[in-house]
Amino acid sequence: MITDELDYLSENDGEFTKMKEMLSNMGINLDELDEEFEKYTPKRELRYEKLTEDVSDPEYNYPSDSGFDLYSTVDLELKPFDRALVPTGLRFDIPDGTEIQVRPKSGLALKQGLTVLNTPGTVDSGYNGEIKVIIFNSSNLPVSIIKGMKIAQAVLCPVINGKWVDLVKVSNIEDKDRGDNGFGSTGI
Repeated sequence: MITDELDYLSENDGEFTKMKEMLSNMGINLDELDEEFEKYTPKRELRYEKLTEDVSDPEYNYPSDSGFDLYSTVDLELKPFDRALVPTGLRFDIPDGTEIQVRPKSGLALKQGLTVLNTPGTVDSGYNGEIKVIIFNSSNLPVSIIKGMKIAQAVLCPVINGKWVDLVKVSNIEDKDRGDNGFGSTGI
């Protein structure tokens, strides 16, 4: 990548040949540098605090996962069609320009009927208290949640928060191609 560009340019400009030689004399191997650029993956830091030592650390199960798991810190039983606010024992320093979305775990929804009631639950960057999840039992059977059980997943998402939005009142919103066609207007 870099070396290809420099090779091409060096054929057409003596200054690039001199720069390539100078870098080489300084011990900079452009092929190695090129490999490092190819492997580079930018990361976003998400700092967290465990409120007690027995809380599971958040982690991604696979590098391609969008979310990391959240775990219950309590034992409880949810009756059919009941809901509960379940603590996770974690708090986060959510970077400005992002939010954490709390979403259901597909396996829990399918196998036990447990879901996140206000999905996705929004955790704003200005909030740094404990993350708690509203779990709903959509089944007609009681479901036990045990301490240490996965209850939801959290996804760090980019968002435009209020400080970047200027709400402007107008007397009329201009029509667009879709207009007010919603709720099934594009078919099922």
